[in-house]
Amino acid sequence: MYDVAERSGVSIATVSRVYRNPDSVRAATRERVLAAARELGYVPSGNARGLASRSTGVLGLCFPDYADPDTADIEDDDAAMLYSDQIIRGMERAARRHGYALLIAASLEGGPESLVAKVAGRVDGFAVLARTVPTEELEVISRRRPVVMLAGPRADPSLDHLDHVEVANEDGQYELTRHLLHNHGLRRLAYVGVDDTSPDVEARFRGFRRACAEAGVDIGTEPALRMPMMTQAEGARAADLLCDGGTDTGTGTDGERPEAFVFANDQMAVGALQALERRGVRVPDDVAVTGFDGIPLSRLVRPTLTTVRQPMVRLGEQAAELLIGRLRGQSGEEPVSLVLPVSVARRASCGCADTEPGTFGAL
Repeated sequence: MYDVAERSGVSIATVSRVYRNPDSVRAATRERVLAAARELGYVPSGNARGLASRSTGVLGLCFPDYADPDTADIEDDDAAMLYSDQIIRGMERAARRHGYALLIAASLEGGPESLVAKVAGRVDGFAVLARTVPTEELEVISRRRPVVMLAGPRADPSLDHLDHVEVANEDGQYELTRHLLHNHGLRRLAYVGVDDTSPDVEARFRGFRRACAEAGVDIGTEPALRMPMMTQAEGARAADLLCDGGTDTGTGTDGERPEAFVFANDQMAVGALQALERRGVRVPDDVAVTGFDGIPLSRLVRPTLTTVRQPMVRLGEQAAELLIGRLRGQSGEEPVSLVLPVSVARRASCGCADTEPGTFGAL
């Protein structure tokens, strides 16, 4: 750092600011410092900086890998981006704005418990997906550094002291289901969820049930199907089961094929569209199909997928902003709980022309 400062004709403090808070340094000076660093092969030492400041300059994200193997062959990177990818993009973007790096721990092997222990000691604060880490472990970690919970309601009262950011899952699914019931006059609706007790998926099912109850449509107390994973392959299998009359709990359809397949996420819905095409079932003429999330692929399939668009990038950005606010002492004593609004994208798979109407839910 001394060598970089001498070569670029600035103080050591200025060199430090270029790397810690680049926006605080004039562009010309910043470029002069970076040019000198490149010439000298200088790379800031995170370990040394951490010893001096008792911080690492790194935020952590513990997020189990929900990669869908069915998207591996998609050449368009943006189209292949899924829910977790978008959250990572948003959190990394916000972290970079404030001079932080992002350390991501994502793996299906070993479970999220082993990941948290590895990440917690190397970051200043971290975000974690709700219900993926034992409460006891989060309790211990949150005494030493800020933790933000992502998605899902805080079902455990002992975690009420943590900051939390989620989206309006129930409201979004409610509005989408009302659209199917009232605008398209559909009555035989089948909701497809997941075996895992995902708080987001359960919230979506509550919205589905509420809309059906208001319309006098009996759909039972459980989803028509609960699939092992929320992948395209499982969505295709669910479509085949529903077409063949197989359900877990019954859909109130008296053995008839449902008029609409309401999937808990877009990946399953895309798989269902492919399975229905193979069977010669026309969408939306024979059956409507809807998803949830608003991943880029939902706009590219044919027919385009009716879905609930959630602000996945913004979810990641807000998580980073909450962590940085805590680290810089800019937040109050009370925990912050944010609910981000969603919007219903009415597209061809339910029989609509593509539209992007208003949002539902509030901060």
